[in-house]
Amino acid sequence: QLQLVESGGGVVQPGGSLRLSCAASGFTLVDYAIGWFRQAPGKEREGVSCISSFGGNINYADSVKGRFTISRDNAKNTVYLEMNSLKPEDTAVYYCAARTPVCGTEDEFAYWGQGTQVTVSS
Repeated sequence: QLQLVESGGGVVQPGGSLRLSCAASGFTLVDYAIGWFRQAPGKEREGVSCISSFGGNINYADSVKGRFTISRDNAKNTVYLEMNSLKPEDTAVYYCAARTPVCGTEDEFAYWGQGTQVTVSS
């Protein structure tokens, strides 16, 4: 059974940092592009970042460029999202998703995790 599990969310003050993890089971992550998406209350889900199957292509939403870093450790079958200089507007449920082998639009991602809550508040 293909499964993605996010972890690392929590409550952090503005300016703080968190590292989210997306761990895969039931399949080899190296064959897949992994995207991070987020959905804030009352808003549509939006793309945050994506990394292609071998890490050769990475993209970020303009709102997180320079603050977030996506990376992957294929040996651990895990993708990470390092989030720095967090702002209240980063508050959302964060999801990771997988598709083969390159990044694409949200509806092209076939496998999704359950999400992890990130709250940025003083």
